[in-house]
Amino acid sequence: MPAHLSLITLGVADIAKSTAFYEQLGFVRSKTASQESVSFFQAGPVVLALWGRDEQRDDAQAAELWTGNGGIVVAQNVASEDAVDVMMARAEASGARVLKPATKTFWGGYNGYFADPDGHVWEVAFNPFWELDEDGRVKLPE
Repeated sequence: MPAHLSLITLGVADIAKSTAFYEQLGFVRSKTASQESVSFFQAGPVVLALWGRDEQRDDAQAAELWTGNGGIVVAQNVASEDAVDVMMARAEASGARVLKPATKTFWGGYNGYFADPDGHVWEVAFNPFWELDEDGRVKLPE
């Protein structure tokens, strides 16, 4: 079986509040798959899920390991520097805390970082060395 990523689950304090935040960012919640206790969003080829932080910790039996954000950054690559600026502004208007305003990078791209209401770190980036397909999916070079 080939390695792949199909779902990212973010443990959140308030599912309704976090769902509203991600909907304001432009993610569309699946009304059929979602329930009061969990929200699912199609996020390109993967699914973004929002689930209660305590429920996630308990289900994974990770109480002794998990102390919050494990250093993971979720990223969205976009097609231009202007698109980075638009997404960063949308995130801030939706209630995100801007951690690093969008700026040119040392590697030749353009990016910024924000934290969602639960402190999950997101990067919005334009990488001129990576191609995006018509659905916005990254096509890595060979």
